[in-house]
Amino acid sequence: MNKGELVEAIVKETNLSKSDSEKALQATLEAITNALKEGDKVQITGFGTFSVRERKARKGRNPATGEAIEIGATVTPVFAAGKAFKEAVKAKKD
Repeated sequence: MNKGELVEAIVKETNLSKSDSEKALQATLEAITNALKEGDKVQITGFGTFSVRERKARKGRNPATGEAIEIGATVTPVFAAGKAFKEAVKAKKD
């Protein structure tokens, strides 16, 4: 499912216009992104938690040359699925 298909799913579920659904989705994504930028976590009960994790600098290898390289420290977004979300996905597969 891509963003356009997600907007269509919101339209069907909420009976909002396509324009309003797209604005709501965009506002949600921006709110999550801004919270993570500020170092906050976003917890949606029953769905999951978005947070930021710091990764330390480490040594790696260039796969093309085998040369040792230094990989810098970075900050990366992380999503941890909530129990209800995991169970809903598992139930669908069974």
